[in-house]
Parts: sequence; structure tokens; C-alpha cells
Amino acid sequence: PQDCPSKQDMQSSLRQVHKLLSAHEESYLQNLRTLRKKLSLLQSAKPNATCPNIDAPASGRKLGKVHHPGHEVHFLCDLGFELVGSETRQCRANLSWSGQQPVCRDINECASFPCMNGGTCENEVNGFVCICDKGWGGSTCQSQVPTSASSSPQATLSPAIRPSHCSQVQGTTHCTCDPGYTISGRDTTVCTDIDECELFHTGQAGRLCLHTCVNMAGGYRCSCPSGYNVTRDGRNCKDVDECATRQHNCSRDQLCINTYGGFQCVRVYCPRIRNATYAKTSPLRCERNPCPVDSRACSQAPNSVSHHFLSVVSNMSAPRVMFRVSAVRVIGDTLRFSLLGSHARRHFTVQRSDRLTGQLLLVSPIQGPAMVEAEVEMTELEKRVQLARYITKVTVFVSQYDF
Repeated sequence: PQDCPSKQDMQSSLRQVHKLLSAHEESYLQNLRTLRKKLSLLQSAKPNATCPNIDAPASGRKLGKVHHPGHEVHFLCDLGFELVGSETRQCRANLSWSGQQPVCRDINECASFPCMNGGTCENEVNGFVCICDKGWGGSTCQSQVPTSASSSPQATLSPAIRPSHCSQVQGTTHCTCDPGYTISGRDTTVCTDIDECELFHTGQAGRLCLHTCVNMAGGYRCSCPSGYNVTRDGRNCKDVDECATRQHNCSRDQLCINTYGGFQCVRVYCPRIRNATYAKTSPLRCERNPCPVDSRACSQAPNSVSHHFLSVVSNMSAPRVMFRVSAVRVIGDTLRFSLLGSHARRHFTVQRSDRLTGQLLLVSPIQGPAMVEAEVEMTELEKRVQLARYITKVTVFVSQYDF
């Protein structure tokens, strides 16, 4: 004969099962309430009913073709124009659009008064033109135009060569150059352009430009790779959030994840595990359906699988905490954190930060561009017997740049 569990052990097991079932019941009730709201909205609308057609603004475009209740359309303006009105409009249950019809207004580049030394600014589409006063020239009237007859003819052959400005002081000739130019050798009447990109490529003050330096006559400008904009200081690069500005091509069943220099369209699927089924309870989380009482294989499967996406720059310094996983409440007497799979151990490890929290730690830099995945497992135990498992899948998108 075999020993039967005591009444106390049976009652303890039943209490644990009851707690698990209560938690699942609360989750499903919440999902059911959300579903009922959506069904009520759909039932209140007439079949095939749509909001009136809505056009894209002039010098802009519209994103979204479905005009049924609950659906949204988004608007973007062409380069050189700014949006005035509603960026997003939703088709309401009464078949009318929310917000106001937007228009794309030409950005007035003259508003910042770019023309110097008395120049007059004329606004153009995606730009401006400066009409300079006599004696001044350049794109913003920043350079003085020499008028002396002694100017060297060769100084007008190239924008990289300009005549100097000379004056007599106590019988001695002193010549100077415009900003960005220097005296060309022994000929003090000719000034040549200074290549700032080459001269200041490296130094104690660092590079002139974070990414690429382009030398220009009398100066320089910085450029950034695709997916970045030049910052106001003209030297650094700022990532463009294509997801927030709706400059992406992700479908409605995909999530747009902004990355440094671009974006990623991802789909989240629930796991397919034998003897266990899952339901998506949020865009990033799947929970296991209740298991049959006699199914041990089902009870050993993860109770939930969550997905998280991180965007980082290339060669980020390590060690560094990338993500934390915490338990809201603990049913058992032990909480264990671990890193699944061997591939992720090249760059990550998992360590406990406190009793209820584990953290994913980056232990070695990652050279981009790359995509690295890590799975963190949190397990609840009672007297070394597994009560529940929770899987967190962390996907890290690494940029090809270090900014």
C-alpha cells in the first residue's frame, strides 16, 4: 500500500489551486468586459456603414484607407510644410470624423531672419533666398564683396579662392581674409578656403561633426545618416522617431518599434506548446488557458509569455542593466530567475536585485547592426515544487552607429 497525502497537504494544495484559478478568472473577466465594449460599438453601427470620404491636404498625404467606425486616418505634410489641424482623425460611431480637417502650410524660413548685413529675405517652398545690399554676398549675405581694382583676377575663378582685404598702415601693407579663408602662401592678395573638416578632424575638442563633415567655401556643414536629423547646434545627430511621426509602413497587425536610425515592424505570436493553449491578453502578452486537472504537461508550461523590445546604440558599454522582471505577489516560498538558451549567454546574464526582482544584465558590448534575443524565466516554487512559470522575451535592436 502507498501512503496517501494527509488532509492538511490536500487542503494546502487546494488553496494554491484556488489562488491560481482566482487570478485567471479576474484576468478573463477583464478581457470579457473589454470585448463586450467593442462588440457594443460594432453592433450600434449599421452594416457596411462608413464615414464620408476624407481627402489628403494639398502638399501632404493621408495614411489609412478604412473609414469604418473606430478606424483612424493620419496626415503628413511634404518637406518644407507644417501641419495645421488634426494629425489624426477617427471615424466615430455616429459616422462623423473627429477633429478638424488639416492643411499643410508652407514653413516661412524667413521667420528666423537668416539674411545678414541688411539683406532682404524672400521665402520660397522649402527654402529662402537672400537679396544682399551692395558690397555683401553669400547665401546669407555673410561675406563682404571686394570692390578694389587691385583684386587678383584669379580670385574670382573659384569659391575656394577669394581676394584679400589689404590696407596701408604707416607704410606697411596688412592683408586679411574673410572668415574661413587664409592667406595663400607668399601671395598676400589671394585667400584660399580653410578645410575645417581636415584641419579639425581629430583633436582635444573632439570632431567637428558627430557623423560626416562636408567642407564648404568659407566654412563647413555636418550631415547625418538616413534616419537622423542634424541638431540645432549643427554638429550632432538626433534620431527620427518614425513610429511617432507615422513615417513607417507597418501594417495594422504589426507593431512599429522605433530604432536608432530606423524602425522595425514586428508581429507578436502566442506560443504553440503541446497540451497547452494560449490567448493574447494584450499586444505584448499571452496567457495560458486553464489546464485540465490531470494534465501535468499543461501545468508545467509557462503561465504567461511577455514580449519586450529595446533599441540601443552600437558598442554600448557594459556591464549595464537592460531590463527588470518583478513579481507583484508570490504564492510559493521561493522565486527563481534564470536565462534560457545558450546563445544569449554571450552577451547577457541574469542576476537578482532584490527578493522579488531579477534583472537582465549586459556583460559584453554588441557590435551593430544586430538583433539579439534573450529569454528570462521567473519560476515560483513551494517546497521545491513548481507552482508557476513566467517567460519574458526581450528583443534588442542594435544600431550600426554608436549614437
